[in-house]
Amino acid sequence: MRSFSSSFAIAAVFVFAAATAVPAAADVLINIDKTTQRMTVSVDGWQRWDWPVSTGVPDRDTPSGSFKTFRMEKDHFSKEWDDAPMPNSIFFTMKGHAIHGSYDVKRLGQPASHGCVRLAPQNAEKLFELVKKEGLSRTRVVLTGDVNMASFHAGPSRRQPRPFEDFFSGPPPRDPFPQGWSEAPRRRYQRVWRD
Repeated sequence: MRSFSSSFAIAAVFVFAAATAVPAAADVLINIDKTTQRMTVSVDGWQRWDWPVSTGVPDRDTPSGSFKTFRMEKDHFSKEWDDAPMPNSIFFTMKGHAIHGSYDVKRLGQPASHGCVRLAPQNAEKLFELVKKEGLSRTRVVLTGDVNMASFHAGPSRRQPRPFEDFFSGPPPRDPFPQGWSEAPRRRYQRVWRD
């Protein structure tokens, strides 16, 4: 009886060691919403990252749908667009659409590309390493949303706020102090506009 239980315990240890020795590859899902210009990256159903992106502009829209990734290039340059750098490229269509890093980070969060999906360089590098580790065949890219709605939403609400100094340039507005106020606040107010 003892030999059976000790053999069973040894077998259980070997099975556990074999199961933990080789980590299973995870499924990577890259969701891109063209309306909000956001990308979420999930691994085995758990969201890992949420980043702003730039998809194609309305007349060069990034295609919607579900795609499998099939090619990666660490240092790619666009053959169509004046050798523009496309670091950490992950290609998902045969027409050349890719997710890649972009140094034009000020335009992230609004449509700005010729059809690719742009990311901040450090985020593109993280994504590239994840897909390289987990495998192209286990990575899916899903694009939804409407780029025309993103362009609509990228109006005044997405513009950078004006610097504080801009509010004090130009002629001052009408005097906000009604008659009867002491001169001290009025002088302070006028000095701000003069300086």
